[in-house]
Amino acid sequence: MHNKIYKSSILITGGAGFIGSYVVEELLRHEPAKIIILDNLIRGSFENMQAFIDNPVIEFIEGDVRDTALLEQCIAGVDYVFHMAALRINACAANPRVGFDVMLKSTFDVAELCVKHQVKKVIYSSSASIYGLAQHFPTPETDNPYDNQTFYGGAKLWGEQLFRSYKFMYGLDYIALRYFNVFGPRMDTDGKYTEVMIRWLDCISEGKAPLIYGDGSTSMDFVYVKDVAKANVAALLADVSDQAFNVGNCKETSLKQLLESLLEANNSTLEPEYREENTVNPVSRRLAANSKAQELLNFVPTVSLKQGLKELSEWYFEKKKIIA
Repeated sequence: MHNKIYKSSILITGGAGFIGSYVVEELLRHEPAKIIILDNLIRGSFENMQAFIDNPVIEFIEGDVRDTALLEQCIAGVDYVFHMAALRINACAANPRVGFDVMLKSTFDVAELCVKHQVKKVIYSSSASIYGLAQHFPTPETDNPYDNQTFYGGAKLWGEQLFRSYKFMYGLDYIALRYFNVFGPRMDTDGKYTEVMIRWLDCISEGKAPLIYGDGSTSMDFVYVKDVAKANVAALLADVSDQAFNVGNCKETSLKQLLESLLEANNSTLEPEYREENTVNPVSRRLAANSKAQELLNFVPTVSLKQGLKELSEWYFEKKKIIA
C-alpha cells in the first residue's frame, strides 16, 4: 500500500487531547513532513504531548477551533485533516449554544476550508452516540440514528452528513469513525460513560467499597485508545471515502463485569456496594459490529480489556502519586 503519510503535512484539531495525542504518535511512525496540532488545552494538555512536543515535525498552536482565521492558517497547505476537536457529551448538554459553536459551526468551517484549500482527505471523529439505544446488537453501521436523544449525538451525526454532502457537491474525500467507549491512559476523568472507571480506581487506592448504581447490567463496548488511534491512521491510508465505520472492541461488558475486571487487574479483594439508580440511562447497551472496518480498513482491535485496564490503572495511580 502506498504510504500517503510519508512526507505529507497533516492538521489535527484537538491533537493534544486524549485520543488525538495517540493519533499523533501513530502518525509519527509513518514519517510525515509536518503535523500541526491545534488545541485550546481545555481538554488537551502538554502532559499528553510530552512524548512528541519536542519533535521537529510537530508544530503546536494553542488556539481555538472556533477562531476561523486561525483555523484557515492551519488548514492552508496541509494534505490531510483529522477533525477531533469536540466538547464532552455532558458539556454539550450543559451549554448547547457553546456546543453549537464547537460541534457544528466549527465543523462546517473545517469542511468549507478543506474544500477551499484542496485538502485530500478528512478523518472525522464521530461517535456511537449517534445510535442512541441501537436497534441491533452487535450494531452495524446501517442502524438508524433516530433513537439518539443527545445534543452531542445529533451534532456528531450532522457532521457526518455535512462531510457526506461535501463529498457529493465538491468531491471532498472523508471517513467518519464512530467511536464506542474509548478508555486508557490520558482519558478524561469526568466523561459521562467512562468516569466510573476513575471513581472505582479512587476506591481501590483508598480501600473503599466501589459503588454500583442499579444492578450493574448496563453494558458498554470498551475499546482501548491505542486501537482507536490505529483505526484513524488506517482510515487515512485506505483508498476508501464517503463511509462511516464503527470503532469498538466487539465485546459487551456490563458494569458488574467491568468492576470485576478492574479489581482483578489491581489484585483487589474489595466488594462492591449496590445503590439505587438515581438517573435513567437511555442507552443501556452498546456493542459494535466492526466487520466493515475489518474488511475495508484492515482494522482489527488488538488490546484486550484486561490489558487495557492494567495500563489505565498504572497510569492513573502514577498520576495521583505525582499530584499528591
